[in-house]
Amino acid sequence: MLDANGVAHIDQPNLGPAAGWNRAIAECMDGGFDAVWLMDDDGFPDTHALAALEAGLAPDVACVSSVVLRENQPTHFVFPFPLLNRAGLPVVAGRPRKLPTLAELGQVAGDGTYPFAHLFNGALITRAAIEAAGTVDTGFYTYGDEVDYFFRLRRVGRVRSVLAARHYHPDVTQRPLTPIKLYYFVKNTLALNHRYFDKVPVRNVLTLGIGLARYGARNGWQTLAALLMGRQRRLVPRAVVRGLRGQVGADFDG
Repeated sequence: MLDANGVAHIDQPNLGPAAGWNRAIAECMDGGFDAVWLMDDDGFPDTHALAALEAGLAPDVACVSSVVLRENQPTHFVFPFPLLNRAGLPVVAGRPRKLPTLAELGQVAGDGTYPFAHLFNGALITRAAIEAAGTVDTGFYTYGDEVDYFFRLRRVGRVRSVLAARHYHPDVTQRPLTPIKLYYFVKNTLALNHRYFDKVPVRNVLTLGIGLARYGARNGWQTLAALLMGRQRRLVPRAVVRGLRGQVGADFDG
């Protein structure tokens, strides 16, 4: 269909999301483009999103990103925005910890932008930032590549979400999780906690609790019990040990 409509596209084996972003960025750089606009394949941008993002670019800005709204409830985020502490990190304690609606974010985003972004859902990244920060780390197989890249981009320039740039996406909060996704969520998040965050022990405990609770809520608590006590009972301990070691890469072995 793409060929029939004259749409340029890239084919490659499914090597995980990070490899796809890596390839897209490489094509941008090889093509001499000034910026790359990245989004996954199950969401879509508002018709005015790109113009709003371009208006947010400045010499000291590395990336501007859309806010990601539920396609059937566009007042609410698919991925709620965290409240940030003075270091620009998501708060651990406090109520609320996250802002679930566009209206609530608007109350704290005085200039129409917010210094946090959920990559890669309509993220416009400048060539200069890519040259300074490098490309997406393919070692973060399946999960965590977007968090790692957010913090690396933030080291070379400002990263902002632009409230006027809207990206619509299915609500993924009820999707069942596979064991492999739980494994990489736990392992890679623990590694990221050590690399970029404060209060690491607390965040590590929260990571494990959130991962297990999410798996049980979406898949059924009996399914979680079977995972923890059955044939795959070593999956979570392996994820924890490897994550605490900072080990990334495609190493899932059941």
